[in-house]
Amino acid sequence: MNLYEKLVDIQGRLKAPKSQFNNFGKYKYRNCEDILEAVKPLLVEHKVVLTISDKVIELDNGLSYVEATAQFKNMDGVIEVSAQAGIDPSKKGMDVAQCFGSSSSYARKYALNGLFLIDDTKDADSTNTHDSKPSKELEWLPESGVKFDRVKEALTGGFTMSQIREKYKVSKKVEQLLNS
Repeated sequence: MNLYEKLVDIQGRLKAPKSQFNNFGKYKYRNCEDILEAVKPLLVEHKVVLTISDKVIELDNGLSYVEATAQFKNMDGVIEVSAQAGIDPSKKGMDVAQCFGSSSSYARKYALNGLFLIDDTKDADSTNTHDSKPSKELEWLPESGVKFDRVKEALTGGFTMSQIREKYKVSKKVEQLLNS
């Protein structure tokens, strides 16, 4: 079995249930650790290695984000997927280290979701209704002209542009900047 066949087999067999519960929002979700725990036996079975790395990227406007890269590899090669998450160091109730850690965990989870084709359309991000304001990560994007990493991530997750516009209360300008 080559590396791609091994990945396809793992994608088809991986079960990572939503075993966490958010009491405030009243929803179930899975975190990065849940995915890693579920995939480990399959990695051993196929004799492949999974690594995850982060890098912090600072934009010209002073905003930063974490880019996590999940690499699935063996002697045949490497398959990698990256995902990004904005960092808000002024988040209420969190110190700077917690803000970076939270963004890292979020980006890692979505890199793993992309690599292993985990559908998260009904997790906390799509069912969260306790905050009616649009996502801060997307609020600043249209004004700054920055690439829309979170929107692209949502598009690859199966959302349509109209669903994204509705969820994040953004205009058609997002679509124009995505295509630039």
